[in-house]
Amino acid sequence: MDRMNASPAVSEQRFVTAAESRTDLTPYTLNTWLSRPDIVPCESLLLVRATLDAGRCHGFHRHPTREEIIYILSGQAEQWCGREHRILKPGEMVLIPKNEIHGTYNPFREPVIFLAMLSPTVADEPGTVNEWDEEPWASLRKGLGLPECR
Repeated sequence: MDRMNASPAVSEQRFVTAAESRTDLTPYTLNTWLSRPDIVPCESLLLVRATLDAGRCHGFHRHPTREEIIYILSGQAEQWCGREHRILKPGEMVLIPKNEIHGTYNPFREPVIFLAMLSPTVADEPGTVNEWDEEPWASLRKGLGLPECR
């Protein structure tokens, strides 16, 4: 939905309460959307609060036309950006350039909660391209002795 087609309520919306957010469940995360065109009249930013349970992951993938920032609120994430990975803790973030293969893994015992900011709001399809079954990504973590995710 573009700004010109937003409902009058959305076109004036500046603040978002918990009741006004939108929640969805994906195979990877429980998402609470705070900024997208059907919630606020944003043109450039998507913002989602995501919960990734222990042992779960959003495996290697890329966004051909979007940049992304992942900021950790609680828990820890094994975050990949290309072939580099780090353990991110609360208060830490990663910048993922357009079309960069990345993945968020939680091999830890507690959920990780993070904010993901993506830009632009509207992207040419496909918005996400999964790469976890393609080499070298399919065997990269296994080759390092890291646990599989479910």
